[in-house]
Amino acid sequence: MPEGVPAEYPIEVVWEGGMRYRGGRAGGATLTVDGDAQAAPSPVDALVIALASCSAIDVVDYLEKRRTPASSLSVSVRFSRAPNPPRRLTEAVLTYRLASDSPREHVERAVQLSFEKYCSVAGSLAPDTRLDYEIELSPAAG
Repeated sequence: MPEGVPAEYPIEVVWEGGMRYRGGRAGGATLTVDGDAQAAPSPVDALVIALASCSAIDVVDYLEKRRTPASSLSVSVRFSRAPNPPRRLTEAVLTYRLASDSPREHVERAVQLSFEKYCSVAGSLAPDTRLDYEIELSPAAG
């Protein structure tokens, strides 16, 4: 097992009743998750949100460094889970809808690098979790 660098802060999770939990860094912003997915995203939905957000951060950063920033970006995710407990994530297809003057191949490279190198959430998934993507690219808004 690879050695890790310990996080400089713990995450505290507090039960708020029912299947709702609030967690985050001490004194920092918090996130609520709800096992019933009524008051907040479920833990698995939160994982999928984290995957899409992590990758989107990488894509925006990559395009900014290429001096062809995105003027808008949204990511939708279709995903599959194992049929039996622990019903882990088995596949995710992320659709990136963005406006940028960046060539398509640069956007594709940004997504590939995110999945393969930079996105810590993608890297934390089981090695056999299939990740794929689609890109809907339009010119940057003026």
